[in-house]
Amino acid sequence: MARAVEMWITRYCLFLMFGLPLAQAQGQPPYKRFTAEEYIEQWKSVAVKKMNQHGIPASITLAQGLLESGNGNSELARDANNHFGIKCTPDWTGGKSYHDDDRKNDCFRKYRDAADSFEDHSTFLERPRYASLFELKTTDYKGWARGLKAAGYATDPSYPQKLINLIERYELHKLDAGVDVAHRPVGKEQPKPSRERMGRRPASEGESITIAQGRNVEVFEGRIKFVRAKPGDNFRKLADELEMTAGMLARWNDMDKEAALSEGQVIFTQPKRNKPKDAQTHTARDGESLWGVSQQYGVKLDRLAKYNGLARDAQLSAGQQVWLQKPKR
Repeated sequence: MARAVEMWITRYCLFLMFGLPLAQAQGQPPYKRFTAEEYIEQWKSVAVKKMNQHGIPASITLAQGLLESGNGNSELARDANNHFGIKCTPDWTGGKSYHDDDRKNDCFRKYRDAADSFEDHSTFLERPRYASLFELKTTDYKGWARGLKAAGYATDPSYPQKLINLIERYELHKLDAGVDVAHRPVGKEQPKPSRERMGRRPASEGESITIAQGRNVEVFEGRIKFVRAKPGDNFRKLADELEMTAGMLARWNDMDKEAALSEGQVIFTQPKRNKPKDAQTHTARDGESLWGVSQQYGVKLDRLAKYNGLARDAQLSAGQQVWLQKPKR
């Protein structure tokens, strides 16, 4: 016992005299710093999964993680599992970690697991202030990078270019197109980029993507992915198949998550847009609902209700003109 105490005192003195980390002085290995390539390998599949679930480019998620966490090496990433520098907000009920940033002892969100940080990053960007980003294609990483800055995600004026540089340096944009990327680990031969599909690939208008379970994922107006319901489908079954949550799918389609689905019904697997690509108005048919128009054009129901001064559950009359975007008056 006495010898153990003596050894600890000796190591502590080394720490004080030479600045050696205490763990290293105690014979423990120093903290391993991750390279950008190692970070990408560790988190790319998570970023792609979040892209499929939330519609945020995997390249953007990874580039923000690389930049905000210093490849996962920052104190905030190591101590709080926070890879995106997301600060506490009044509605945050999780853990907290305090670090100097814009102010001394700024409050940052703390997570039990780093994967929770990736999920929270995705849901954080679904706030109304970032709604315009979802008008962009998931392959438009430059638009997303600039849009994040414009929406106030970061104060650094060079933030967009930093993200773009990371994406292009490590070819992260390939992930947005469904193609895997691989980088040479230090001291190892460079593997050739794989053509392995990571759950999705780009589709032009009218083209469909077949996922593992035999479900066709189609693209509306070249912008929004959707599937067609099969007999016996419900949101829980679809969510399990698509690796999403039933509540999220239902919310994107302005429906209750327990609602019954009819065969052939269009179910969007990404958020609908604030307006259609081209059309400005719609002439209603007898018995049509505002929700039906919302699904037909891929426009958010709340937006249609606001544009037309109608309730979300409004029933339309034959010949009624419905604005599909903000009226020009």
